[in-house]
Amino acid sequence: MLGGSVYIAFFRLVINLAGVILLFFLLSESRFDRKKMVIGYVCFCTAICVLASVWYVVSWESYVRMAPFTIYICFSVFAIFMSKDSVYLTFYKLALGFYLMSVFVVGGLEISIIFFESNIWADIILRIMLILLIAFLLDRYVKESVKDFGEYVESEADKFSVVVMIVCILLGIGYILNPSLNREMTFQRIYQILVNFFLTGMLQFLVFRFYLHVGKEKEYERENQLIQMNYRLLERQVEILEESVESSRRLRHDIRHHNAVMAECARRGQTEELLQYLKEYDRETDQDVPKMICANPAVNNILSAYTRKAEHEQIKVTLDVKLGKNLAIPSIDLVAILANAYENAIYACMEVKKHSEERECFISLMLKKRKNKLIILCSNTCRRETILKDGKPETEFTGGVGVSSIIRTAKKYDGEYDFKNDDGVFVFRLIMNTEPEQKENAQPATEEK
Repeated sequence: MLGGSVYIAFFRLVINLAGVILLFFLLSESRFDRKKMVIGYVCFCTAICVLASVWYVVSWESYVRMAPFTIYICFSVFAIFMSKDSVYLTFYKLALGFYLMSVFVVGGLEISIIFFESNIWADIILRIMLILLIAFLLDRYVKESVKDFGEYVESEADKFSVVVMIVCILLGIGYILNPSLNREMTFQRIYQILVNFFLTGMLQFLVFRFYLHVGKEKEYERENQLIQMNYRLLERQVEILEESVESSRRLRHDIRHHNAVMAECARRGQTEELLQYLKEYDRETDQDVPKMICANPAVNNILSAYTRKAEHEQIKVTLDVKLGKNLAIPSIDLVAILANAYENAIYACMEVKKHSEERECFISLMLKKRKNKLIILCSNTCRRETILKDGKPETEFTGGVGVSSIIRTAKKYDGEYDFKNDDGVFVFRLIMNTEPEQKENAQPATEEK
């Protein structure tokens, strides 16, 4: 420290705290709107600075030893409350913010010692300049990447590795900011500071790149699953088209014979025989008409296609579907859920048939709308030894079809879901809103006008 009066200490503390708050604000997802966040941070900063200044006057020595850690622990607790991120992700962003704080604190201090003969005001001005530079770089080049990184950490990272990484970063920062270090201008001291900055910074960078890479790999995997699902949907649609073409050919072939029979009956004046033949013809035609499952075209087509596939595999199918033509949920989202669930059910039944031919396989699907909620219940035969991991079926059970696609679509509509194996009967349940969850800052189009 360069010393100075209580006013200088107070000014330094305000700069440091404001710098950390600004950097953390740029890195984190805010729980409240911008106005409430600004008011909250200003009130917190004011209270902390007043108490710290009183501490500085009462006991300068204890202030120098304990104040920085005490103040930033209090800020960490307050930041967790103000941040929308999960606790461990907030801790990571706090660690990153503290590392950047050590950059502008130690940077301003060392530059003022080396080039400005320990001038206090040079230290203060340099800190402000470094804060503004770091904030500009964060907002311009890093903010969006950190947002994606945060989503990947929340979905992919295990808690233990995150905790270990945060502890390592904080230990490095604590060493850098330790005021008891030898302040004599020696090569060894400068070397130690630079090495600690480098190692701590590289740890941050490597963790950032690692989870960013893992997250992107998962995104590619989900995209691949979506492509596979679309491919299977196209296969089902091609099957429907081929059946329609074959049915048209058979109808054109048969209609000539029907016309010949009716023409002959008309020439002979056999009215009763003609009417009886027409009744039989109508009855046969009705039997060939595809059965309507529900009024919604997209749902009807996809369920019809997979039901035919299930029946072809000699799987008993029971459907209880009650949906209207118009739903607030886009057809692509609803089809993604139903196609994945139905395909997984068929795959599970086929696996049972491979290992236990005597077991009777079935699929039961219930799909209903209650007010603004959509309810989906799918149960099917599965292997009794099937184990769920983290409440979700593994790839071996689903045949590679994306359960993650179901979960992602369900979350989009603020849905609640669960999977379970009930002694050889796999049960998938889902309740979700019929409209996607609105963002906090989003406003309806009518209000924007």
